[in-house]
Parts: sequence; C-alpha cells; structure tokens
Amino acid sequence: MNEKTMRKSRWQTVIFLLIIIVLTYFSSAITAFNLVDGMATIPEAIGWIFSNLIVTQESFDKLPKILAKLNETILMSIAATTIAAVVSLFLGLFGSKTTKVNNFLSVFARFIASVSRNIPVVAWSLILLISFGQNSVTGFLALFVGTIGFLTRAFIESIDEASQSSVEALTATGATYFQIVSKAVIPQCLPQIISWVLFMVETNIRNATLVGILTGTGIGYTFDMYYKTLNYNALALVTLCIIITVIIVDLISNYIRKVIL
Repeated sequence: MNEKTMRKSRWQTVIFLLIIIVLTYFSSAITAFNLVDGMATIPEAIGWIFSNLIVTQESFDKLPKILAKLNETILMSIAATTIAAVVSLFLGLFGSKTTKVNNFLSVFARFIASVSRNIPVVAWSLILLISFGQNSVTGFLALFVGTIGFLTRAFIESIDEASQSSVEALTATGATYFQIVSKAVIPQCLPQIISWVLFMVETNIRNATLVGILTGTGIGYTFDMYYKTLNYNALALVTLCIIITVIIVDLISNYIRKVIL
C-alpha cells in the first residue's frame, strides 16, 4: 500500500469518527441524555441489585412452579422454531435463485420474509394479542411468525451459496425438481440449515420471556407477576433460572455446530 493510499485511508477513518461523534452529540442533545448523570447512577443501581435481588429459602419453595413455567417456555420456543423452519425451508427454496419455481413464488417468498423479519417479535405479540387474547397460542404464533422471516432469509442465502455444478449435472440428466432439491441442494446446505435452526432456538428462548410478559404465558408471565407484586427474591430466582437455561442451551447448540460444521 503506497503513501497516498494510506493517507486517504487515514482521512476516511478520521471523517468517519467525526461523523459518529457529531451524530452521538446531536442524538444526546435531542433526547436530553446526559452521559455523566447516567454513569453516576450505575453504583446506586448495582447496590440496589445486590441488596434486593437475593435468592432466599422462601423463594426456593416456588422453584417447582418456576421450572414448570420455564419448561413450558422452552417447549413453546422449540415447537415454534421447528415448525417455522419447515415452512421457511419451502419459502427458501421458492425464493432462492438456484431453486425457484417461478418469479411469482420467488417474489412472494421474499416478500413474506421481509414483512415478517422487519416487524419485531414484540410488535407481533401485540398484534396477535388483539386477535387471540392472552394465551399460549398467541405466544407461539408471535415466535413462529418472527422466526419465519429470519430463517427464510437465512435459508435463501444458504441455498444461493450452494454449488451449481451438481444442480446443473442433475438437470442435464432430466432429474425432477424434487430430485434436484433432495440430492443436490439440501445435502450441501443441511449443516448451515441446522446451525440457523439452533441459533433461532436460542434466540426464541430469550424472546419467549418478553413475549410471555405480553401474552401472559410461560416464564415471562411468572417474571411479570413477581415483578408487579414486588417479590424481588422470587424474581431473582426466575432470572437465575433463565440465565442458566440460556447458557446450557447455548453450550449444547455450540457443541452441535462444531460436530456438524
């Protein structure tokens, strides 16, 4: 890299940093955010956490109910992810340039993915809450719809990256669409597909807590109930259970990814 190119790169970096600083300043001014005041409240907040969010023997008596709700949340997240993965696989095949059936289905699949992905799962929860009320169906559907958007987009990209040589070879032999997909496309993309599904299981277990607060289901409902009744000891136990569950699921999914990739 010559001196002129290096000088240009430095100026680009400086300009980029100045833009970030200016945007940060104006954003803070518009929202009336004071960094100094915010930093000053951190010690007090940490002190409140350690003095109130303490797991006690009394809160441990509620552990069976908490674990039952946590189990409900995990199963709902897995069910929503796996069923959405099946639907997303078909949408991914229709939306991919490699395996699309026609332009209409390709545009339709990408449109579904775009709409579903760009509306947050919290918004889906509120939208579905109006129609289905506070129950587990609403929580399931919110996770299901949100998952379809992400997985469809991920599957489309994975299928697009598949090798064209095997697809062209099977096409030349007169293979049917199903044979091309099952013999050439899916085997190449399967590790990435499984990896994305595992990632969404992790994500949905986290999202299910927030969805449960809104829909009155699972561990989110339990969290919200103890929070509103100011039962911080039980709330600490719920939080601890959620953290441990997420860590365990993350370790398991990471191990599976290492095996299949």
